Amino acid sequence: MNPKKGLLTNFLTKRSTRYGVNMLLMILIFLGIIIFIEAISVRHHKRIDLTEDSRYSLSQQSRQVLSSLQKDVKATAFYKEGQRDKDSIRDLLDQFVYHSKRFKFEFIDPDRNPVKANKYKIDSYGTIVVESNGRQEKVYMGDEEKITNAILKATSDKKKTIHFVKGHGENEILDFGKDGYSAAKMALEDENYYVKELFLLREEMPHDASLLVISGPKKDFFEPEIEKIETYIEKGGRVLFMIDPYTSSRIKEFLKKYSVILGDDIIVDVLSRLFGADYLTPVVSNYRYHPITKDFNIASFFPVSRSVEVDKEIKEGISAEILVSTGDGSWSETDKKSIEEGKPAFDDKKDRKGPIPVAAVVTIENKSKGEDDKKTRKASLVVFGDSNFANNTYFRLSGNGDLFLNTIGWLAEEGELIAIRKKRKNISPVVLTRFQGKVVFWSSVIFLPLTVLLIGAVVFQKRRKK
Repeated sequence: MNPKKGLLTNFLTKRSTRYGVNMLLMILIFLGIIIFIEAISVRHHKRIDLTEDSRYSLSQQSRQVLSSLQKDVKATAFYKEGQRDKDSIRDLLDQFVYHSKRFKFEFIDPDRNPVKANKYKIDSYGTIVVESNGRQEKVYMGDEEKITNAILKATSDKKKTIHFVKGHGENEILDFGKDGYSAAKMALEDENYYVKELFLLREEMPHDASLLVISGPKKDFFEPEIEKIETYIEKGGRVLFMIDPYTSSRIKEFLKKYSVILGDDIIVDVLSRLFGADYLTPVVSNYRYHPITKDFNIASFFPVSRSVEVDKEIKEGISAEILVSTGDGSWSETDKKSIEEGKPAFDDKKDRKGPIPVAAVVTIENKSKGEDDKKTRKASLVVFGDSNFANNTYFRLSGNGDLFLNTIGWLAEEGELIAIRKKRKNISPVVLTRFQGKVVFWSSVIFLPLTVLLIGAVVFQKRRKK
């Protein structure tokens, strides 16, 4: 017999060898099962949210939007390394991916990848760019509602048209000068709107008008133009009025129909000098709660603005509210001569102390029916007492541009986007009775430590006797 063969036979027949081989096989089988389960779970996994308020689940509206996606959607989140809310946004985007195979996302650090940040014109951390089929929507400080609405906008085939009325000395959207609106026009086009001019005296109201903008007319409107605007509103139209002080008396009278009162005054704010601005440029940081100003906490500057009040007796079918107001240190100056001489002074008999409203929102119930549906449509108006805040000089100053774009977005998109109520994080405290409290106290604070001490003492005595 071959000695080497004998040794091998002995080794293989040993009990330890058999046990070792069995153990190795068991380990390999176990690892194989783990790898198989992991491979299956990558493609087919199930999320279960066991929290009472479903805080880790998307709303029904978001799930419906995601399940109906017909186009691929990609979200690019620009967050720097270690940014505080990065993980929570990643968790939120993971939920979007879970509900739709057409949704993907990636994170980009703008500091490490400035080329890509410049490509998307990113100017702040926490910006999320939602893209689909060549269209982009930006979301700042993202949450579920903003991301879902950005998906709706980016995947929409309909591109909305905004018409700027001209013919009365309005701010020109093609003017690149300091008083022009070219910066606003470019920003609106970046938001996927068509921006056109409308010579209202000569042209009829276009059927594709999603929104009408009247920005700083120097001359008054003619009656036929007012009638066209009124007819447009009666059909559920949306209009943004930006009317400077001491101009457009017909527009002023027209707006009274909708419970908006334009003041014959100019707002003076001496605190503006603290920010390096003129005292005729009130600083605005008082925003009423509204979808336009939701989560908006940046100051805005309104150079040479008039007051915009809401009538105390609002007419039936009309809902009107103040949107933006100046600070307590401002007042509405009614003495135009003192303004022209550069010597405004508060007169408690004529002037009104701040806060002074500079913008109002109006919603009008219309009984007329739209062309495309049989439902009752609502008309919406936003009225500002100033048009300069969105011109080329001030558009990029502080929150001015964002306030203008938010207003346009609300007027143009109202009723088409969804509103998602934020989830409340319910706190469920444990309430104990007096007896239960005593049991917990005696058992945890007295009994358990005392037991440990007694056992230790007994052990110590036994060892000492040995």
